[in-house]
Amino acid sequence: MASKKPKKSSSSSSKVSWRAGLSKVDITSTEPIWLAGWGFRTERSKGVSQKIWVKALAIQSGSEPPCVWVTADILGFSRKMTATIAERVEKKYGIDRSRLLLNASHTHSAPVTGDVLRLYFDLPNAEEVVIQRYTKWLFDRVVDAVGQALADLSPAKLAYGSGLAGIAVNRRRAREGGRVLPTLVDPDVPVMTVRSPKGDLRGVVFGYACHTTCISDDMINGDYAGYAQANLEEKHPGTIAMFVQGCGGDANPLPRQRPGLGQAYGFILAQAVEVVLESPMKPVAGPLRVAFAEAVVPFEQLPTRQELVSLTPSPHAHINRAVKYQLSFMNNGTDHRPTHLNYPIHVWQFGSDLKLISLSSEPVADYALRLKREHGPDDTWVAGFTDDYWCYIPSRRVWTEGGYEGHTGMLECDLPGPFAPCVEEVICHKVEELLQQSAGRARAYPRPSLHE
Repeated sequence: MASKKPKKSSSSSSKVSWRAGLSKVDITSTEPIWLAGWGFRTERSKGVSQKIWVKALAIQSGSEPPCVWVTADILGFSRKMTATIAERVEKKYGIDRSRLLLNASHTHSAPVTGDVLRLYFDLPNAEEVVIQRYTKWLFDRVVDAVGQALADLSPAKLAYGSGLAGIAVNRRRAREGGRVLPTLVDPDVPVMTVRSPKGDLRGVVFGYACHTTCISDDMINGDYAGYAQANLEEKHPGTIAMFVQGCGGDANPLPRQRPGLGQAYGFILAQAVEVVLESPMKPVAGPLRVAFAEAVVPFEQLPTRQELVSLTPSPHAHINRAVKYQLSFMNNGTDHRPTHLNYPIHVWQFGSDLKLISLSSEPVADYALRLKREHGPDDTWVAGFTDDYWCYIPSRRVWTEGGYEGHTGMLECDLPGPFAPCVEEVICHKVEELLQQSAGRARAYPRPSLHE
């Protein structure tokens, strides 16, 4: 009696094929321009030590609409910038907000853009004209990068792995030349590869959680993240390398701000990626399911007019500007300051092989460590600095400790005061909801109390 042929497993019959496209567009300013990040700057850029780029990876699983992951060598995308780009991308290419990620490397050596951290500077109108001209041009370049990546869609294979790098030091208790009391950092280097069906390397997307602040001169460059990308692209001709900033709100590269350190740390990070590329990587299957929402993060009881006035005059000009800005919302006995921040969160789930959690602004390391601990350290990638850039996002631990990332850094970021102590729980609860939603098991979670 002839034996029956074995039936194909449901997993193989339901396997979803990938299509991927990549692009790389130069966003180096063609004229001298004020550089972002460092409040002590007193003049425009003096040249270019390294070109800066916007890059895009378009991914499509089966017949689903494509998703696009954008990385840029800039300080950040403000809420207005993100809204403008997302609206143009949806209108031109039909990609909705849930399927578009805008990640900034947070380099402090790229042009000031839009309304990002504008209280840092009090610039004359001539400088504002240059900045707005560059910002408008940047919008065009980002939208072009998205279009080029979509046009490049072709069959692809995806794989994931993770390495380690020791560049970051938690800056809250460690200062170069000062007392060192080490605390948490996230040393992971997540890596996703895009290969042709024949196995040729087309793209490498990699991440790290640390401020890009090796360099503090007046030259345009991508800092260590830019040098890491350039190193990988030189090592693998024809490949596009994309850097994704992680939850590095409380981490600095140390030592820093010495000649050659940007290149040195870039080499180290690129070597961490190479270790992953040379090791067995996990194939990533589809489908790609996405979820997007904004968590409502409340502020703590806001400082009174008297408390704000007591901060001035300050020797730091940006503090004086910040106080004046907040007082402008408190005229004639009324207080129009916001009571909460709408905080964008993306979740992309690649089948059962990889969960990408993208948080906005500058989350501290606790977020990545907690979310990987709760949802699986081997298949969870936690990015920060995605979409709307506002301020530092403290964990409960950092909020309790206070200090710059926990409390005092908020005013200079245009915000009225510290978050409520529940900030971490509100964000992590929303992440849990989106993970369940993108996995097809959506359910409601009780909102944490203000004092949780």
